[in-house]
Amino acid sequence: MRLYLASTSPARLQLLRQAGIEPVAIPPGVDEEALVARTEAEEGPLPVERMVQLLARAKAEALVGTRRDDGEGADATGPDGAPIDGLILGGDSAFLVDDVIHGKPHRPEVAAARWRAQRGRSGDLWSGHWLIDHRGGVARAAVGRPSVASVAFADLTDDEVDAYVATGEPLAVAGAFTVDSLGGPFITRVEGDPSTVVGLSLSTLRELVRELGVEWTSLWNRR
Repeated sequence: MRLYLASTSPARLQLLRQAGIEPVAIPPGVDEEALVARTEAEEGPLPVERMVQLLARAKAEALVGTRRDDGEGADATGPDGAPIDGLILGGDSAFLVDDVIHGKPHRPEVAAARWRAQRGRSGDLWSGHWLIDHRGGVARAAVGRPSVASVAFADLTDDEVDAYVATGEPLAVAGAFTVDSLGGPFITRVEGDPSTVVGLSLSTLRELVRELGVEWTSLWNRR
């Protein structure tokens, strides 16, 4: 069974690899900001759990009915590629602190300001999951739900904040931190599935896979 990852996140890719799965990673091409803005114009402000699920679903559904065209990997069958045949996974993450949703900061000054506000405190990292059964190249069923983990931070010095932001790592991750890389030493406690903080709850994904009638171990394809 092949897993297709509708994401460009290196952290999610590495997490799946560590769990024995080599997914086919395909950029979903979703304009996340526009989708959230459009939905909030219709529904009002989105709770964080609704937002991450909205984006996770949009990413997964963007691959429905498509074909691989990179010419690489076991599924490729020439210049026209091959239909996606397996499970499609979309994911998204956001950090909630003081009832404010924080996505990727993108800019150094934003990341630094967030760290100075959240150091010595805690918040909730939410990850959304949407899994589509796309066996045979056709969407047959879909399941999804969010997961959450509470994260407590050390009381960083100003020099530590500046040095961490200068690495560039916090700029492209939700909440401006990682748990599995340079940011790990700055986290003092995680309550919940630790992989949720990376951007994908492996335990939640296993449950969703089984809900679609697929054995988790059938996804193992790395030695």
